[in-house]
Amino acid sequence: MAQAQGNGPGVRGARAAGLGNASVTLTDVWSIGNNVAGLGQVTQKSIGFYAANQFVMSALSSAALAVALPIGAVAETDTKAKNGVVGLEAQRFGDKRYAEQRLGAGYGYRGGQVSVGVRADLLQLSMEGLGSRRAVALSLGGQAEIVPRRLVFGAYLYNLNQAKLAHYEEERVPTVLKAGFSYRPGKKLMLNVETEKDVEQDADFKAGLEYQVTEALHLRAGFSSLTEQTTAGLGFLTGRFRIDYAAAWQTALGLSQYVGVSFQTAVK
Repeated sequence: MAQAQGNGPGVRGARAAGLGNASVTLTDVWSIGNNVAGLGQVTQKSIGFYAANQFVMSALSSAALAVALPIGAVAETDTKAKNGVVGLEAQRFGDKRYAEQRLGAGYGYRGGQVSVGVRADLLQLSMEGLGSRRAVALSLGGQAEIVPRRLVFGAYLYNLNQAKLAHYEEERVPTVLKAGFSYRPGKKLMLNVETEKDVEQDADFKAGLEYQVTEALHLRAGFSSLTEQTTAGLGFLTGRFRIDYAAAWQTALGLSQYVGVSFQTAVK
């Protein structure tokens, strides 16, 4: 059965959504949420906006703004920023009856074929008539090129400190571990497989496929076993802008839609 976002790591960016959220190996501005280690390969100042609606219900809508800022000079031939990359994110989910707000800051660094990252979240849950609760969650991520430019492994542990939301019944922010591989047989094709495990839920197997039709157009498809959703999406590159759209279908609950826009500055 499909599930709402909840206060776990969730989906970040319409590209990830189109891939069934098999996103632990991706490296773009949305790595701040998908796997903070991916920030280590961002070489341009980037900003992204993302909006989503699940099952055509306003109470299950979310929006996020993310920024990635490389530290130090980056040459055009480099695959990393000299001193790593700082990422910032603001996210909101829900409506006036129940809402989650999240402010996150992260840092990613690439050394050789390995990237590592760390993130801290300030999470606030607000419930109409019951006030609000806050918690701080810490997360760690890693990525490694097992075969350069061909096979990549990624892992991300969200809320490693098991942040507590309330003393009543030891209510805590979910702790989630996800790990997976990305295989790129050529420049135009990427296949991602990933397993995600919340300590209190069954494991979720996810798979996604991305195909580059032209320099400007990418097509995507994906699947998630736990939520029983199939996904499809596309991405357009125009100048320094990237526009992504994705849709997901769940047999019992119906359609979800995702859209994202990001902008990258020129390398100096």
